[in-house]
Amino acid sequence: MEWITTLFIEHTAIQAVLLISSIAALGLALSKIRLFGISLGITFIFFVGILFGELGFSINPQMLDYAESFGLVIFVYALGLQVGAGFFSSFRNGGIKLNLLALSVLILGTGLALAMSYMTPVSLPDIVGVLCGASTNTPALAAAQQTLSQMGIDDSTAALGCAVSYPLGVVGVIFAMIIIQQFFKIGNQETSVKKVDKEHATTIISYQIHNPAIFGMEIGKAAQLSKAKFVISRIWRNGKVLIPNSITHLLENDRILLATLQSNTETLKLLFGEQEQRNWDSDDTDWNAIDNELLSQRIVVTNPKLNGKQLGQLGIRKLYGINITRIDRSDVELLATPDLILQMGDRVTIVGNKEAVKQVAQVLGNHVKNLNEPNLITVFIGLVLGLALGAVPISISSMATPIKLGLAGGPIIVGILIGTFGPRLHMITYVTKSANLMLQRIGLALYLACLGLSSGAHFLESIIQGQGVLWILLGFILTILPVLIVGMISMKIFKLDFGTTSGMLCGAMANPMALKYADDVATDDTPSIAYATVYPLSMFLRVISAQLILMLFL
Repeated sequence: MEWITTLFIEHTAIQAVLLISSIAALGLALSKIRLFGISLGITFIFFVGILFGELGFSINPQMLDYAESFGLVIFVYALGLQVGAGFFSSFRNGGIKLNLLALSVLILGTGLALAMSYMTPVSLPDIVGVLCGASTNTPALAAAQQTLSQMGIDDSTAALGCAVSYPLGVVGVIFAMIIIQQFFKIGNQETSVKKVDKEHATTIISYQIHNPAIFGMEIGKAAQLSKAKFVISRIWRNGKVLIPNSITHLLENDRILLATLQSNTETLKLLFGEQEQRNWDSDDTDWNAIDNELLSQRIVVTNPKLNGKQLGQLGIRKLYGINITRIDRSDVELLATPDLILQMGDRVTIVGNKEAVKQVAQVLGNHVKNLNEPNLITVFIGLVLGLALGAVPISISSMATPIKLGLAGGPIIVGILIGTFGPRLHMITYVTKSANLMLQRIGLALYLACLGLSSGAHFLESIIQGQGVLWILLGFILTILPVLIVGMISMKIFKLDFGTTSGMLCGAMANPMALKYADDVATDDTPSIAYATVYPLSMFLRVISAQLILMLFL
């Protein structure tokens, strides 16, 4: 049995891999456990690592540092790629109000943490760790630890503060939502069915031409009369169906089918004359049964040559006599305007005759298997650029030590920028959801296992003899108080519904476990929509603010 002891105890590369893998496997197994419907999820790896550290297990410090750093970089970069596509668009589509409210949660929590560092015996590095745990944000903790290391300050107690405050950080948001729910007397069936971005969602509508001002006018010229953008896919005229283009004339009593934004429906009613009362957005709509002459099909963009090109540059409508009405990108439907930039993985809705649709499919690619091929060059280029950006010293006159974005800040910013602007530079940034999730989970598992292992040696000692109980109390206050205050303001002053408010709060606290509770309470998908709207900016600002607090006030 001596070989088993050597395998787990002696500091070798194999021992490091074996120990980290064991911690991750046990933590993931425990993540399936739910108490009152709540689970700590993958964060169980962190606590299993602490347990192994308490039991005396350790690995070579250099290997530990490498594995922890590598895991962190992989995690935050993949996270940046994921949120990049929606990062800047979250400021549009009605998201400004929600992002401002989420920002208020962050500012309140940060200000409260700073006040606690002056009013209690807890040091600023420790309170920052407690704040990271209270907001269930391990990337922010990593950023804080990087900053402390750069400043030559011990960062181990910050991780301990995060560990003890994390569990109540998970359930604290749920407690706050329950209080808000009871205060406003909201039952499970009383949440609003209004979606956060409903007005900006793409919809299909039919009109009948009754406006004499556009009789005989070309579609292109009629479009110039209104600021509302639209794409006409079909015209029914005298019992026949037409595929229109910009020079097609609109005639009296033409029935047209078009794609536009929900907010444009009344404006277009004034332009065309009469809106037909039919729900074309229903999942039951059989587009190919509407008329036998045309085929409606979704085609996937897999041709790398089209990545980053504007839709209008392709000239598909003129060349093939088809119409592109909508584009599905990451489960978000976009209006197919000529200035829309195509990306690998876009699912394009095409209307035309069978032969034309087949030809367009060949142009766009439509080889789904190609999307399963990982574009690793983008990943590694992003990691290089992210690490380089993180190492750049940023000097501020009032600060003695330059700010560095570090291993957490640099890669997440580059990930967001590549995810947003990469296609415009013809970089293939498409990563399947499962591949991106795999990168995130592996990176986070490595980071949490190493973080827990390095923190575990003194965990119980810090709790019993140190300020552990005070950390837990302060962490719970940092979780529940900002959420309660902003939640009340959201519903009382801004009149947002409970589903939207709860999703915004979960996104502001980066708390997917609490989102599960919000989804169970709401009768629609408003919590998830609000969560996705505020999550990118909130995650980015929490990572950056953890560093700024230490740089400015320590």
